[in-house]
Amino acid sequence: MPTLKDIRVRIKGVKSTQQVTKAMKMVAAAKLRRAQERAVMARPYASKLKDMLGSLSAKVDTSLNPLLSGRSEINKVLVILITSDRGLCGAFNTNIIKLAYKTIHEDFTAIHSNGGVSMICAGSRGFDFFRKREYKIVKGYPAVFQSLDFSTAKEIADTASGMYLRGEVDKVIVAYNEFKSVLAPNLKAEVLLPIAPETSGKESSSDYIYEPSPSAIIDVLVPKHLNTQIWRMMLESNAAEQAARMAAMDSATENAKELLRTLNISYNRARQAAITTELSEIVAGAEALSS
Repeated sequence: MPTLKDIRVRIKGVKSTQQVTKAMKMVAAAKLRRAQERAVMARPYASKLKDMLGSLSAKVDTSLNPLLSGRSEINKVLVILITSDRGLCGAFNTNIIKLAYKTIHEDFTAIHSNGGVSMICAGSRGFDFFRKREYKIVKGYPAVFQSLDFSTAKEIADTASGMYLRGEVDKVIVAYNEFKSVLAPNLKAEVLLPIAPETSGKESSSDYIYEPSPSAIIDVLVPKHLNTQIWRMMLESNAAEQAARMAAMDSATENAKELLRTLNISYNRARQAAITTELSEIVAGAEALSS
């Protein structure tokens, strides 16, 4: 049975932990507000770019642009994984790593067994996980979210498109957390290459004149599209990470509060038991002296 001193030491430790988790929750909430604004602001541009690409691709032969034309056989796959750099964010990293692992081992089982799966890992958690298990990591970006910059997204997009154009991979997939709400991020594994532009399904009655030509415009839009999509995914993941950390720290703070309540009850009971024992000893001693 723990002594009063042991319980006091534990209460002090839990109080210190509670202060830390409460502070981390407030920091995560402040970061979430900024990260959410950046992610939401990036969505319209990325969506409009995809719509424009879809509209133009309907007017040209997509086989002229190798990034728009798929391969008849898929023998090599590149998986781009976006995780966080730090922990203390609940199951945020575990869930997306599980999704990437499932994608590799279930969707591309034969390709993986032949050594045809390579990876680009943005974020320390995913990079460390797959590096320790000796997966083929083409490039790693640990600590990328310490200073999130568009140049990193462009570098990842350039690496992926370069590998696709050289025939080193036949398909590129991005696994990331899309920010949906504070309580529930949306796990996604999207095909980045080959590009399959989505059209709105609405036929425009206007007859546009394209200068210099639709195919030339597509050649300019495709790299912009890839850069923007990777950037948007990184912003979404960053916002989802801060939301997960805020929720995890809030839960930890509440758990510490409940633990303190239990420890205080145990402390009071132990103290009452000690006082009762002392009183009993005093009474017994007094009776012994008077007899």
